[in-house]
Amino acid sequence: MISAYLAAISLALLAYFGVESFPLLMLGTLLFTVVVTGVYGFTIERIAYKPLRNSTRLAPLISAIGISLILQNYAQISQGARQQGVPTLLEGAWRVEVGSGFVQLTYTKIFILVAAFVGMGLLTYVIKYTKLGRMCRATQQDRKMASILGINTDRVISYVFVIGAVMAALAGVLITMNYGTFDFYAGFIIGIKAFTAAVLGGIGSLPGAMLGGIILGISESLFSGLINSDYKDVFSFSLLVMILIFRPQGLLGRPLVAKV
Repeated sequence: MISAYLAAISLALLAYFGVESFPLLMLGTLLFTVVVTGVYGFTIERIAYKPLRNSTRLAPLISAIGISLILQNYAQISQGARQQGVPTLLEGAWRVEVGSGFVQLTYTKIFILVAAFVGMGLLTYVIKYTKLGRMCRATQQDRKMASILGINTDRVISYVFVIGAVMAALAGVLITMNYGTFDFYAGFIIGIKAFTAAVLGGIGSLPGAMLGGIILGISESLFSGLINSDYKDVFSFSLLVMILIFRPQGLLGRPLVAKV
């Protein structure tokens, strides 16, 4: 939701100053959205999560729901409940004849696909091969031991919130490009589906999250085309329930083993 509004604002500002080139429009929109959303993520972590760091696991969840409701209602009051739109930035499509029919992909969807893979590739590189990534993994596995070894776990957690906000900004811009419209409620259903994809692939596994997203997207498309598109959300959430019941660790996740 936040990144959608920021993308619309940045596009309007760039258009006001006469910028028409697609690369410049995307670069300006992504930079503006990523920076503002990153600052927002850091601020929210300091206000709503850091004071609850040593509390029960339920407290941060309640805090997250509260922040989400505050932002949604603020956006509804300040921007209105009506849907807003952004212009199509990439015209045209790639078309391939297949038998008596054809397959068509718009340039916008191709750009979204490439950008998504590049973003996930960069995130995977950061987590696996950089010093920051090693500190993040150490903090995730054993926060107390990481602190004993000299890692500033509070700072690492703040960095993780910023990285998460940056990835959410990228996703928000791409989703807004795909649908062309957004409102104050944008992102809720998509966020639930993102959680479904993460659970499907395996919580804690970046390749699993990507695999889960691909499987969920293809499954939804097949369900919509073969059965009924009105029930595609029902299918997604039913899949989440089934995964939690029969394989809670996901496709690429490892089962949790309690050490005694």
